[in-house]
Amino acid sequence: MAGVRYLCRMTDLHQRFLNIKTLIFDVDGVLTNGDVHLLESGEQFRTFDIKDSYALGAAIKAGLRVGIVSSANAEGARKWFGVLGIRDLFMGGPPDQKINAYLGYVSRDNLTESEILYMGDDIIDYPILTRPHLLPTCPADAVDEIRAVCQYISPKPGGRGAVRDVVEQVLKAQGKYLDIII
Repeated sequence: MAGVRYLCRMTDLHQRFLNIKTLIFDVDGVLTNGDVHLLESGEQFRTFDIKDSYALGAAIKAGLRVGIVSSANAEGARKWFGVLGIRDLFMGGPPDQKINAYLGYVSRDNLTESEILYMGDDIIDYPILTRPHLLPTCPADAVDEIRAVCQYISPKPGGRGAVRDVVEQVLKAQGKYLDIII
């Protein structure tokens, strides 16, 4: 597929997608295009792609766990994730502590890292994406250092279909894709 870089053989990647039970996403640059709009009041707002949002709901409907790990702490985003049915939100805190939020989530819910897919786009995600057992993924427009460590690079940019793409990859590998669209 043009624009997609696989760092492991397709059969290996298919097997990795097949084993995924938990999808964890960063917010800025993954679920959004990275733009943060500031109002005169100082309030920030972000724009989410409705197709990516639909895919998150579909993943939950298909029985996958969906979590958010982000240093961003936007109340509007929290509300939107609640509407989508995402309950595992780890948002806010210093960027260099993002790995601790991730590890706390894994420990709290007794998750198996080989069953986790994480999508990040920037240096702040590096400590998570380089965990030895999880499946590291990123949008097409991730920074070079992140692209270098990811086993799957979506052909779509952040906030413009990367999340939908990776969710579809997992659902198709697991034979659940048609179940959620019919």
